[in-house]
Amino acid sequence: MITASPARLTPDVLMRPAVPEDAGGLARAYTRSRDHLRRWEPERDEAFFTPAGQAQRLRGRLAEQRAGRALPWVLVRQPDGGAAEADEPDIVGAITLSDIVLGPLRSAHVGYWIDVGQVRRGLASAAVTALCAAADTELGLHRLQAGTLVDNLASQGVLTKCGFVPFGVAENYLHINGAWRDHRLFQKILNDRRP
Repeated sequence: MITASPARLTPDVLMRPAVPEDAGGLARAYTRSRDHLRRWEPERDEAFFTPAGQAQRLRGRLAEQRAGRALPWVLVRQPDGGAAEADEPDIVGAITLSDIVLGPLRSAHVGYWIDVGQVRRGLASAAVTALCAAADTELGLHRLQAGTLVDNLASQGVLTKCGFVPFGVAENYLHINGAWRDHRLFQKILNDRRP
């Protein structure tokens, strides 16, 4: 199983690895952000927005983590800035390394989203920066890749700010918001160490 250390993104937001108990907080965050995220995500059934649906999704993500193929984090708001969390975490976003491949490739894909009430606070940039640091120093990866819809200029700005560079466009790459959509692909080389 792979894991990484938590990271303080702002005085009130902590990025930490996801745990099964995050299902309720994820359901609330996705429900709040449903309309905001619809344009950028696959179509979701009603079960996705429930704690049970998020628990099922988390079980799959955590199984991928145990197999060494993914590492999901959540962004948890802690208004007092303290390390202690309430019984129900106030999740305000998530970021995931997926499709982790070791060996001579040592690469992974990055995906993230921020709660509608937390946009334009710099959380996405802070989370991507922290994830890159963990991927480099804790996981020993060499390269990260991310894709955005071609018209998602905000996410492209986040990636560019964090040192990713565009390297192409993938036609009909993902089925997003009811149709196959083109994506602009970005990569970041983390280091030149031997695998």
